[in-house]
Amino acid sequence: MSTIAAAFERLRDNGGPGLVAYVTAGDPDLARTAEILVAIADNGANVLEVGVPFSDPLADGPVIQRASERALASGTTLKRTLLMIGQHRRRIEAPIVLFTYANPVLRMGEEAFVDAAGTAGVDGVLMLDLPVEEAGPFRDRLVGAGIDPIFLLSPTTAEARIKASAAMGAGFLYVISRLGVTGVRDRLAADAEPLVRRIRAHSPLPLALGFGISTPEQVAQVGQWADAAVVGSALVDVIARHGASASVAAKAGEYVRWLKGQA
Repeated sequence: MSTIAAAFERLRDNGGPGLVAYVTAGDPDLARTAEILVAIADNGANVLEVGVPFSDPLADGPVIQRASERALASGTTLKRTLLMIGQHRRRIEAPIVLFTYANPVLRMGEEAFVDAAGTAGVDGVLMLDLPVEEAGPFRDRLVGAGIDPIFLLSPTTAEARIKASAAMGAGFLYVISRLGVTGVRDRLAADAEPLVRRIRAHSPLPLALGFGISTPEQVAQVGQWADAAVVGSALVDVIARHGASASVAAKAGEYVRWLKGQA
């Protein structure tokens, strides 16, 4: 059983909504990203998503776009992100999923990337612009290294692609709750629950629902029918507002504790 699968199994045993927390690597810099990851894991995040900044992202709203700009300006690269994770992996119990794109991975080389991710202690990889139909060789390389391949599903994903993603994925499936870009919303998408139920019919993998989630009430609501809620933009905004302060990691941890209903 993978580290990610074990984390979701513990969630099922313990009850309560799971929380997948996203941060952009290198925002405001990699040293403070490491402290933020430790803080949010210590305060209840069940899975950590580390986004590799990229200049041509998919579906990132303005909050995460600005975080990527700050991270790129601070000199963050895929290689440096993996080095940071490796240097601090022992301090973090929660699984780590790396969000990245095809270009940085191909520039490093698939084999070199998978080797570096495995050495760093990455537990899962989501390559956002890799179609599932073309993912076979990369997926097999990840699985061979003991890393879970994660796939995205959206409200417009056809049944055949849901089945393919479920068959090729491991750890969990990332479910986009609404069309458009990332960002905080006042309420969950009306079609989110039926979407989760539609995907659930095709896969036993845990389902993590993201896009627009920012409050403990929304996390708890998602937990009624999905395995975890993904919170990205709202947490990245906390980091942005406190990025110049020595307390940025503590503030991020406090926000995660609040999301988990423990504040």
